[in-house]
Amino acid sequence: MTDSTRLLIVYYSRSGSVEALAGAAADAAREAGAEVRVRRAREVADAASMAKVDGWTASATRQNVLYEAPTHEDAEWADAILFGTPCYFGAMATELKNYLDLLGPQWKRGSLAGKVGGAFAAASWPHGGSEVVTLSLYAPMAHLGMVILPTGYTDEVMLEAGSPYGASAIVGSKNRPPRMEDLDAARHQGRRMVAIAGALIAAGEMPNRHSGS
Repeated sequence: MTDSTRLLIVYYSRSGSVEALAGAAADAAREAGAEVRVRRAREVADAASMAKVDGWTASATRQNVLYEAPTHEDAEWADAILFGTPCYFGAMATELKNYLDLLGPQWKRGSLAGKVGGAFAAASWPHGGSEVVTLSLYAPMAHLGMVILPTGYTDEVMLEAGSPYGASAIVGSKNRPPRMEDLDAARHQGRRMVAIAGALIAAGEMPNRHSGS
């Protein structure tokens, strides 16, 4: 028998909106039988800069207790990797980009090639860049040789939230929690990542898969 499909969710969240989407995707993936690791990218800003933004330090401290920092080993362990980020000026969070930039050794060895990749995002406003940012995450996945998996309209929940590129949430200036529809889209994305990765494993198309913890 093959091992359970392994899903790594690497996200950055300042206020907790992206964290909520990550949690929904993780729960659905586990319900689908996957082994899941959720990791939070760490701050690159200094403590003084963080202290100037209300709640940033407290939120980072809370999340960093709950979630380990992502490592190279996490990426190599996974069969599928789902990246999540807020939208900052139409771009992904520096913290997530920093993690991606450190995957050079994996790129050189081709150790992430063939793994399934997906992305999700949160923005303050309907035109705040969630689709642009989700698409921007496709580029590093392509360089790593991953199998990029959009959500498409593969479930009715995607007609109510997110985009065909990935789950998303619009949280407004008050950083309100994602809606139930947003969480449903993230759950669908988590299940879809597991299903497609599992199918590739069964077909022998996951060349870098290895056993172990």
